Amino acid sequence: MNENEIGMIVVDCAVKIHMRLGPGLLESVYEAVLAYELERRGLLVERQVSVPIFYDDICFEEGFRADLIVARKVILELKSIECVTNAHKKQLLTYLRLTGMKLGYLLNFGQALMKDGITRTINGELG
Repeated sequence: MNENEIGMIVVDCAVKIHMRLGPGLLESVYEAVLAYELERRGLLVERQVSVPIFYDDICFEEGFRADLIVARKVILELKSIECVTNAHKKQLLTYLRLTGMKLGYLLNFGQALMKDGITRTINGELG
């Protein structure tokens, strides 16, 4: 399955969850439920994955944590806030660059409509 196919499943699951649970819950709740839904669809899901930083040939594990990584190809950063900022978008792009992955989604479950809370980010070009 390629990144775009995974992305379509991610968006479908996020919309389904948002419709059932609504906006405003804790990010950790959406993370758990989204991981469950994606796994039900047969996808490998890793939660709270360390994104290390390399500096002078030293690996620092203290760097960042990606909320979800799906099929080792797509990074998901979840929020439950009123408004996404450029800093949130840059955070996702940084995760993509550090991991070498090509596709990520910033999913803000705090929006009234989930379609308004989805930001798709590409690192380089998708194959």
